[in-house]
Amino acid sequence: MTATTDRSDPLAYLDERPVPGAARDYQFPTFARSRLDNGITLITAHLPGRPLLVAHLLLDGAGSGATGEPADQAGATVLMARAMTEGTANHDAVSLIEASERLGAEVSADAGWDSFAVSVDVPRSRLAPALALLAEVALQPSFPEDEVERLREERLNDLLQARAEPRRRVERAFAETIYAEDAAYRRSMGGTEATVPGLTRDVLVARHASVMRPSKATMLIAGDLSGIAVEELVRASLGDWSEPTAPAPVRGVVDSVVPGARRIVVVDRPGSPQSELRIGHLGVPRRNPDFHAISVLNALLGGLFGSRLNALLREEKGYTYGVHSSFDMRVGSGPFAVRTAVQTEFTVPSVVETLGELQRIREGLVTLDELTIARDYLVGVFPLRYETSGQVAGAIAGMVAHGLADDEFDRYRPAIAAITAEQVLAAAQRHIRPEEASVVIVGDADAFVPALQAAGIGDVQVVREEVPEDAA
Repeated sequence: MTATTDRSDPLAYLDERPVPGAARDYQFPTFARSRLDNGITLITAHLPGRPLLVAHLLLDGAGSGATGEPADQAGATVLMARAMTEGTANHDAVSLIEASERLGAEVSADAGWDSFAVSVDVPRSRLAPALALLAEVALQPSFPEDEVERLREERLNDLLQARAEPRRRVERAFAETIYAEDAAYRRSMGGTEATVPGLTRDVLVARHASVMRPSKATMLIAGDLSGIAVEELVRASLGDWSEPTAPAPVRGVVDSVVPGARRIVVVDRPGSPQSELRIGHLGVPRRNPDFHAISVLNALLGGLFGSRLNALLREEKGYTYGVHSSFDMRVGSGPFAVRTAVQTEFTVPSVVETLGELQRIREGLVTLDELTIARDYLVGVFPLRYETSGQVAGAIAGMVAHGLADDEFDRYRPAIAAITAEQVLAAAQRHIRPEEASVVIVGDADAFVPALQAAGIGDVQVVREEVPEDAA
């Protein structure tokens, strides 16, 4: 006789756990390309039923982002982006906000390591005037002297605050540990204490003149575009934009790394009750043949709540509330890092256990359960990332900035679902290198450095610095 669940007992269902179902079909929104006479690439993604449109004027290619600024002007691109919405040839900061609010729009400018963008979110009925406003911000910023000075001072104060915040201090120290002096990725994207004071209005004007060129521009518009003559509107707002005479920016060195074996750096914070940890090394660029295998590898290593690192450090050892690993994939090789915070007394065992787990992932095949959970999660969550016009436009912008093929998003789910345990192991052996991993800790050095030295995992460098009182 076969046992059955007693449906009259409400507790009988406790042993019946739900299981994942089959992934639903999903097609990334289609998009079309065209090119204006002045060289601007136009990409449109028609998303029926989404009346809030998003337009990105993306500047990509060598040197358009923060990697293209001179080392002694680090932070110029980010400061330029922030200042562009503080005034134009026709509007001061207040009237610019009022103009956008009358359209129900929001205009912004943002800079990254490898690209720069001016964007607007607007209801579809007001796309034409919104594009005109976007063009004004992009091509005619006035960079008011007082606003540039205010933003510069805000950045300097922010740098003081960053020195006092362990999470931000450890990130900067980690980049400085794995990248060499000449690497753009070594410095803070927003600039440093040495460079920000020199970011004058003239510097921002010159940076703007070198970056803004139609031959490097892509206009992305996503949303419900039915009945809208998009190309005609874009041509009306940006068709007269011509190539500048200023020299084009050149992408700086980004992959230069500190030579040698493992480095251990401790930034002392006397009396700190916990330690911020970063453990990792140079990672990979986004254009990498192992991208899908690395995605699955990272998910099961430290990308999910049930990952190996979280199961070990949180669930088994109780050292932390959570631990996370990631490959920050840029146009150049971004960092691979394990990030966590632990109580001071668990600092050394957490470092030792993490390095051990990084070694173990390289030594044998992952289990079928681990592999299935990681693949199913990545496949299942993929459609949720692209529900809004902004998410779709942002994804296409990333595709353009990294020089990926137009079918990148169509290939993603089948490629992830096909990853094998052997491919995960091969990716781990190629891209996880614990013997080269830098260990950076911000915490109470006197409380754990003797034990860290005794652990024998490498030479320990202690950085003792005074935290500014106003920042603290």
